[in-house]
Amino acid sequence: QVQLVESGGGLVQAGDSLRLSCAASGRTFSTYTMGWFRQAPGKEREFVATIRSGGTLYKDSVKGRFTISRDNAKNAVYLQMNNLKPEDTAVYYCAGASKGDYDFDYWGQGTQVTVSS
Repeated sequence: QVQLVESGGGLVQAGDSLRLSCAASGRTFSTYTMGWFRQAPGKEREFVATIRSGGTLYKDSVKGRFTISRDNAKNAVYLQMNNLKPEDTAVYYCAGASKGDYDFDYWGQGTQVTVSS
């Protein structure tokens, strides 16, 4: 069983930066595809970014502003968010795909990010 715990959310102004962290338990973390998703009020949860051995993927609207990274030695994945916009306001979730594909079977509880204009 893998547990994911996010941290680093908060209230910031447009143009500011935040770094989200996700701490993962489990001995096989390094083989997982890891991702960040978000859900804004009244909207469906959406993909933000993923990272696996083959590289990274980003939602078009965050390309050039957000960077996903991981530290397998620390069982952690990060999301550096720069030049934040009000439309980035959402609950951000860390997710893991244990088979190394994009079928995410582990999810964190989420961390709130609020960007004021």
